[in-house]
Amino acid sequence: MDLRTTYMGLELKNPVIASASPLSEKIDNFRHMEDAGAAAVVMFSLFEEQIKHENAAIEHLITSGVESYAESLSFFPELEETGPDEYLNLLRRATEAVDIPVIASLNGITNEGWIVTARLMEEAGASGIELNPYYIPANLYTDGREVEQRYLEVLKAVKAAVSIPVAIKLSPFFSATGNMARQFDEAGADALVLFNRFYQPDLDLEEMEVITDLKLSTPAEIRLPLLWIGVLHGRINASLAATTGVHSPLELIKYLLAGADAVMTTSGMLLHGIGFLTTLVSGLRDWMETRQHDSLAQLRGSMSHANCLNPAAFERANYIKILENYKAEYK
Repeated sequence: MDLRTTYMGLELKNPVIASASPLSEKIDNFRHMEDAGAAAVVMFSLFEEQIKHENAAIEHLITSGVESYAESLSFFPELEETGPDEYLNLLRRATEAVDIPVIASLNGITNEGWIVTARLMEEAGASGIELNPYYIPANLYTDGREVEQRYLEVLKAVKAAVSIPVAIKLSPFFSATGNMARQFDEAGADALVLFNRFYQPDLDLEEMEVITDLKLSTPAEIRLPLLWIGVLHGRINASLAATTGVHSPLELIKYLLAGADAVMTTSGMLLHGIGFLTTLVSGLRDWMETRQHDSLAQLRGSMSHANCLNPAAFERANYIKILENYKAEYK
């Protein structure tokens, strides 16, 4: 059985990728993920705040308000001028330790941070780079086009600076997701990752404090990326990667049927251990054998918007039908 796929120009033995997580902080975990069946590993993100050399600049980033990158603010309450050396050394060692691609992840703020760091990642041996923009447009005078342009400029700048493939993690909040996907594709993106999970605050009513904690994904969250992967499959040149909500082989299979070239998981590994990757790969293989599929190519995208028997199920007509069915059941 042929589980091979191509993602961002990289030939993978199967479509399962271990996405960015704390598990990639140790070399032994890279080996365990490869042994468990991962076809590639995305390293945890390197934040530009980690590579700033001027304390004044760091202080400005910390106190500049909610427009800054929320994830990085909560993760680095007291930043040190450590530079990217530790990350890059880990990246070098990881590429030497495993035979599968190691994809670096970059979360930046300025053009200089994106470009310079991307080059360092390429020199350290990364097989590709995943750009992880994290911008919360809290300024009421910032319009949607300005936000979109920032994403496009980041992609173009990094693509011009490196020769390895570049993926970009999309926001789920673009007003016209399909149009933005097309623009990223035309700007040279080798892959689109759907979607970035923006960590949102909660309120502690006892302590009267804002809570910034991490909630792992659930299988119910696959529906938004499933929708857009199904719509985009076959319509753009960039590879499509699904991320969010993969807690069993069922979510993996659904993403592939919709048209994903690769499927990423973090929460499943954090909940069940690295061996969860084996569960995904073996579950996919068993499902394909049951349905007599000889290769991944036979099923990928077979239920996308372009190929399914009822494309209206992806569109407004299905919304009306759902409401009508719910009313009938409620009565």
